[in-house]
Amino acid sequence: MATIAFLGEYEATLDSKGRFLLPAGVKKQLPEGQEPVFVVNRGFEKCLTIYPQQSWEPIYKDISSLNDFDPKVREFRRYFLNGATQLELDSAGRMLLPKSLMEYAGLEKDIVLVSAVNKIEIWDKNKYQQFFDTFSPESFSTLAAEVMAKKDQP
Repeated sequence: MATIAFLGEYEATLDSKGRFLLPAGVKKQLPEGQEPVFVVNRGFEKCLTIYPQQSWEPIYKDISSLNDFDPKVREFRRYFLNGATQLELDSAGRMLLPKSLMEYAGLEKDIVLVSAVNKIEIWDKNKYQQFFDTFSPESFSTLAAEVMAKKDQP
């Protein structure tokens, strides 16, 4: 099974039922020859995260193998898996987001789908823009140096 790696940022619009058309740029990055199945979940920030099934399975396997007797594990599982929902595209290529997850992320109409390596984040367009408006190039440089330096440490 090939590894999925997404690139790009795509704008979309939610209809009154919470559906949006999966952008062609995203579809082109999915494996060919199979109907795509996804898991949508709360993101760590106020966004949603869409995992293609093959990206979700190893994460779920890891979470499933954690120690049930550890209260922190139970707390993490409840929060992380809360609202996780399997989704497929309808015949028109649209994805229907659960209302509870839309409310969590504050999604109403204009959204942005953002690549996050092997998954896609869905943000309210205005909140996503605000995130970058409040983050300076200097802050990004400092963050990059800190995060990328950690990858070289044992």
